[in-house]
Amino acid sequence: MKTNEGVIATFLEAGITQGFSLPGLGITWSLPAFHDRRDEFDLVLARSEQSASVMAQVAGKLTGKPGLLMAQGPFATSTGAFGILEAYFSSSPMVIMTDTSCYDGFGQQGVYQTMTGDYGAGDAFAVLKTMTKYATYATTPAEAIYGTQMAIKHAMTPRQGPAAMIMRTNIIKQEVAEEQRAKLYPTVGYLRHAPMVPDQAELAKISVALAEAKNPVIIAGNGIYMSRSGNKLQEFAERDGVAVTSSYHGKGTIDETCDVAVGMMGNWASAAANRTVQGADLILVLGCSLGPEYTRFRDANMMRPGDQKIIQVDIDPLQAGWVLPVDQAVTADVSDVLDYLLTTDRANDRLVAARKERIAAIKNENEYGVLPQYETRSGTLHYADIMRSLGEFLSEDDLLTLDAGTNRIWATSRLPLRHPHQLVAPGGIGGMGWSTPAATGAKVVCPQKRVTGLIGDGGFVMTMDAIATAAERGLDVVYVVANNAGLGMVRDNLGNQAIGVDFADHDFTKVAEGLGGSGVTVTEADQMGDALREAHSRGGPVVIDVKVDPTASHRDCSDYADLPEGDMIK
Repeated sequence: MKTNEGVIATFLEAGITQGFSLPGLGITWSLPAFHDRRDEFDLVLARSEQSASVMAQVAGKLTGKPGLLMAQGPFATSTGAFGILEAYFSSSPMVIMTDTSCYDGFGQQGVYQTMTGDYGAGDAFAVLKTMTKYATYATTPAEAIYGTQMAIKHAMTPRQGPAAMIMRTNIIKQEVAEEQRAKLYPTVGYLRHAPMVPDQAELAKISVALAEAKNPVIIAGNGIYMSRSGNKLQEFAERDGVAVTSSYHGKGTIDETCDVAVGMMGNWASAAANRTVQGADLILVLGCSLGPEYTRFRDANMMRPGDQKIIQVDIDPLQAGWVLPVDQAVTADVSDVLDYLLTTDRANDRLVAARKERIAAIKNENEYGVLPQYETRSGTLHYADIMRSLGEFLSEDDLLTLDAGTNRIWATSRLPLRHPHQLVAPGGIGGMGWSTPAATGAKVVCPQKRVTGLIGDGGFVMTMDAIATAAERGLDVVYVVANNAGLGMVRDNLGNQAIGVDFADHDFTKVAEGLGGSGVTVTEADQMGDALREAHSRGGPVVIDVKVDPTASHRDCSDYADLPEGDMIK
């Protein structure tokens, strides 16, 4: 057995049957073994390491199994870092297989591309250590196989994330020695683990605190998303009249049009959510770090330790009480906590009714779910028009991917999602260009879903190569390009000093056709819904080039208002 044969055997033993790659050097040398197992393993050829890394990260995010990125050392650690960093900050299970590109023995002599860490070389191991849970540098065939086993283990073990196995290039085609001082064993024994059992006394304290609270709120985070426990959360919250807000990672994990939903909290979010949190006497945080962006960068009037009771549940004990001090920290899977709460007695009818009445008043006062009509220049739409059409179009069989910038802010703050867990969004580094390969990758791993990607024109040009991948694989994906001919959010922030933010108004339908897909152009608000239906009926990758008024701003929908002191609604 050669190294490359042992590595793919390890992936297959672990149930990893798909990888995303743009091959080069060491990965190229690995591919003969993948060719021999092609009936068992699907190799997805991307057009850039950036797109491949996003597809791998999305695969992990959606399936809960490690998404596999296979890329050459200097590019896995540079352009491929885009998806790796997203996985690191978003806790997406992911494995990176790469090499040192040392051309079979020239690493110490400064050969170009080399990543051994020697004089005159880059250092793949050092770079990947900064953005992964685990990284190992294999210098023998046995180390590559065992390192792959450990990378899979670390990627899958809570708190999940990316893990890397870096091979010295010259070992990839070497034979694995039959006799090893450190014997190699089958992969399955390394991956066994029993889930943690929540402390029953701590769960009982949560139940008592909820029963005694007048205005409780639950903050749903990435833990709800990754455990797919949104339906349990909604069932409990509606039963007991508990308001539900979310972090960005937790958006859309419940039906955001139900009576207890108040939307996403934070700066670029729902005003109703912020004021609900501010007026709560009990805050139950489920799988959310409480990062500063969710609390309006530590707004002193929003979350107030000592004044409000704060209970934080997380699968990682370091997360609870990290950003803000808490009254109770519980180490548990949030899904198990919800299972327990659903076994407790329902709050009395009068309390539930009073809680829901208060939630409704906050939502009404802050125009929750309202999308205003905006005047736009002739031949253009407003972001609100796109959100209105998406809200009407999306069904339980849909997935929606987001990107960065103004289009994302409008979606997170003014698009209540009716179907839990249909949103696929970047929340780690949240970089431009994520949505197009994310939508492509989502369709690869969830072929039964109807997939729509929303992205701005700036981000679209960065990774539009993913359309070629969709065309080559016969994927039905629709990419909605909010084309405002510029970097809208940056342009807004610069005001009358705007510079370096304007693009030409490109025809992205022609781009789509050139890459093997097709396109639709939208210039009027009443065309948007028809365009979505038409694009999804065509088959193959379809780009909807939506001409957006450049003056349409993210500030029109963001909650910039100061939070007053004290409770908003008595």
